[in-house]
Amino acid sequence: MKITVVGGGSTYTPELIEGFARRADVLPVDELVLHDIDPERLRVIGALSRRILARHGFPGRLTTTTDLSAAVEAAAAVLVQLRVGGQAARLVDETLPNRFGLLGQETTGPGGFAKALRTVPVVLDIAEEVRRRARPGAWIVDFTNPVGIVTRALLDAGHRAVGLCNVAIKFQRRLAARLGTDPDRVRLGHAGLNHLSWIRSVTVDGVDRLPELLSGDALDELAAQTRVPAGVLRDLGAIPSYYLHYFYCTDDEVRSQQSGTTRRAEQVLAIERELLTLYADPGLDRKPGLLEQRGGAYYSEAAAALVTSLLTGDGAHHYVNVRNNGVLAGLGDEAVVEVPADVDTAGPHPVQVPPLAPEMLGLVQAVTAYETLTVEAALTGDQTVARRALIANPLVRQWDRAEPLLDALLEANRGHLPRFFDREAADA
Repeated sequence: MKITVVGGGSTYTPELIEGFARRADVLPVDELVLHDIDPERLRVIGALSRRILARHGFPGRLTTTTDLSAAVEAAAAVLVQLRVGGQAARLVDETLPNRFGLLGQETTGPGGFAKALRTVPVVLDIAEEVRRRARPGAWIVDFTNPVGIVTRALLDAGHRAVGLCNVAIKFQRRLAARLGTDPDRVRLGHAGLNHLSWIRSVTVDGVDRLPELLSGDALDELAAQTRVPAGVLRDLGAIPSYYLHYFYCTDDEVRSQQSGTTRRAEQVLAIERELLTLYADPGLDRKPGLLEQRGGAYYSEAAAALVTSLLTGDGAHHYVNVRNNGVLAGLGDEAVVEVPADVDTAGPHPVQVPPLAPEMLGLVQAVTAYETLTVEAALTGDQTVARRALIANPLVRQWDRAEPLLDALLEANRGHLPRFFDREAADA
């Protein structure tokens, strides 16, 4: 069995490798392949990954390559974890919208829109190579943000794909610790879209513990973790994803960004430089503690466990991005939602969830419309569709901002958006 990681030069990769190493007894992998376009990062990450695998007594081999065709040849599963344009592009996503009085963020709002335009065509090209060369029925697991949009593009193109985010598993682990129980006993009533979801029940052994979590010290702790006022959690009767801070506290966040001096992209870039220095130490054979500051907590657990279910059919419970197909009332079947699912070799089998409350459903419907238009814009390079996507985005909305914003986003990302500029040249 061969598993390939595209974007294997990511600083996340050592954690992912540990996840697979710990599952060697249930997931018999002969070969792990790390692919990346950056040979130097690949060399450093690959060497550390081999040391990690050796420490665990992993029986298979690890291969590194810059050749995508070779990387995905005969693979049973391909994990995709890319950042098109790197941290430099992320910094633009986080800062350029502020010039228009709008939120800057890498996966939601106008920054997430720019990232989607850069990313969707690249991931679809990779997926076509997987279709040509991987094992029949191979799975594509997408961890590349914006996960919901990228997963929708993959499914629209007919690929066998599932999207994965670490938000749900992070909440599951935190809530289990708060309740003093094993995480595997905790089931979340997690539903919505990627980075736009709510937890409406927290069940332990059949008993919903959410009401006690929404009172007292626990409520204050959750409000701090989600960066959403406690009153919002009380009124909703739910725990929102911390990305909903950008929707519920938009003006405060924009003011904070406009007065701030250091962006998350700059912090991450500094952390990555330090991590790569640590990774190059030939005596290091485990992920360093600094990796926790990089973000993506529990990614290795979520990813390795999901791949295990897809390839062995263990039927385990996961939180994934899949076609709606009637799971969430009020959304079309073609929408991609983030919901609980039991997973086997046939793929995710979503658990039916209660209808969303009006204030949740309305926001989900608006963002789904934005995602639909964004996929179309990314594939066609049509600026009219792109402007319509921005108008549909609740964090943009206003035409007098959408039009100049799009021009600025396109120019800032010119090197990564050939569809837009080739089309512009053809129309000239």
